[in-house]
Amino acid sequence: MTVQSKPISLLIIYTGGTIGMVQNSLNGSLRPFSFDNILNEIPELKKARYHLSSYTFKPLLDSSNINPGMWIKIAEVIEDNYHRYDGFIILHGTDTMAYSASALSFLLENLKKPVILTGSQLPIDSLRTDAKENLMTAIEIAAHKKGRVSVVQEVAIFFQDKLFRGNRTTKHNAEEFKAFQSFNYPALAESGVHIKYNYSVINDFFSGKDFKAYKVLDKNVAILKIFPGIDQKIVEAILNIQGLRGVVLETFGAGNAPDEPWFLKEINDAIRRGIVIVSVTQCAEGRVEMGMYETSIALEKLGVVSGNDSTTEAALTKLMFVLGRYTSKHDIINDLNRSLRGEITI
Repeated sequence: MTVQSKPISLLIIYTGGTIGMVQNSLNGSLRPFSFDNILNEIPELKKARYHLSSYTFKPLLDSSNINPGMWIKIAEVIEDNYHRYDGFIILHGTDTMAYSASALSFLLENLKKPVILTGSQLPIDSLRTDAKENLMTAIEIAAHKKGRVSVVQEVAIFFQDKLFRGNRTTKHNAEEFKAFQSFNYPALAESGVHIKYNYSVINDFFSGKDFKAYKVLDKNVAILKIFPGIDQKIVEAILNIQGLRGVVLETFGAGNAPDEPWFLKEINDAIRRGIVIVSVTQCAEGRVEMGMYETSIALEKLGVVSGNDSTTEAALTKLMFVLGRYTSKHDIINDLNRSLRGEITI
């Protein structure tokens, strides 16, 4: 007697964005379609033989309006449905997808199932849309197992033909279908005639402990981007924001910044007030190496934390995460110096 295996079950979480839009036949405007009718929009999915369910946020949000509260709501949906499904696909606008993927990677600890974010540059019913291919491949990746174990057990972004670790990804192109890139970490998988998995870099931070969803992020953070000729009034205004607890300092090259006395004084005063400052490079590729040049030695001595090869998106959301967990500056800096979800290379 043949025992029939249980079909793979996936939950599609629709937050908003271009991928879920169809054109109104009356006036040509874009409107979201119901994911209850997803098989009508993408009949090819009938061949997948997966059990697909959907969860739609109301109201749907343009990704420009995504915020930390929304990240926590998504984490709660995954937590509530974690044991019901084999994997999760999050449909999301592209503009802030890298921020959301980074935040979710920290909020969802010890994942043993895939959480794949995807979207599109064109609406799902457009003739040349990239939505169908992105969604179908994301579903196939989320359903892929070796035996009973999911191959991908982390938060990732699939776009065009590559699967990237979510907290290593940034949107680098507003017009091409290849909208995302991971400059400091290799792709987890690549889609062509076959999907080729880079097994050596997937789940390389996995601890084996039980899954846990966190529900707190501290929004009292800011990004300060250094530029030639930056005025003291700008730096002073940002570092003296009421309630500010953390700053991502976007520095030049390998972590360099002006060594003018007024600038170093502002940084020193902020750190003395308890503000945590993390340095990341403005370059798309590469890492901060504190002390490599004289202009970064002073920052290191003052207590600026190296963001290593982190993206700005990952550094900001990680800062929100650790500030939400701890009040002790020692604990905060300890976690910033560690790779929590594979977001930095130590």
